Amino acid sequence: MNLPQLLSDYGYLAVFVGALMEGETVLLLAGFAAHQGYLALPGVIAIAFVGGTLGDQIAFFLGRRYGNRLIHRFPRLAAHKPRVDRLIHRHQVPLIMGVRFLYGMRIAGPILIGTSRVEAWRFMVFNMLGAALWAAIISTLGYLFGSTITAVLKDIHGYEKTLLLGVAGVVVLLTAARWLYGRWRG
Repeated sequence: MNLPQLLSDYGYLAVFVGALMEGETVLLLAGFAAHQGYLALPGVIAIAFVGGTLGDQIAFFLGRRYGNRLIHRFPRLAAHKPRVDRLIHRHQVPLIMGVRFLYGMRIAGPILIGTSRVEAWRFMVFNMLGAALWAAIISTLGYLFGSTITAVLKDIHGYEKTLLLGVAGVVVLLTAARWLYGRWRG
């Protein structure tokens, strides 16, 4: 099985699963794959929107139901609670929409918001708006990256496997560096 076949068979599934969790790496790569013609950009955005919305809704309801137990079980989650509570009190809508853009808060943020007094319908509406922005921005960045690379390398088809693996490697290294830095600071 070759790379184009793998992308066409499992690319959208990977976008959905990735968007349920952190998702930026998968979404950037999916945008790049859309530029290469393996996936359709509107499909990538739509599936990322659904996965991102669903993932954060699940985290919100986990926070609503099991929030205090989760906070006591995970000290790093507890450390963020006072800050998130202050932000919810002052800037509820921007926090709900933007939490997915904050490093380390993609899953923890909705759980912590779920422990607050934010109404479920309110979270759902602004979570959907945030997911739509997130899906469009991140996947379009991946697409534009592909466009830039194409302009630099006139014949990208000869390099596409190497380039896609290189991009994936760089994104994985950057994600690991961010994660290690976060662990070092925490």
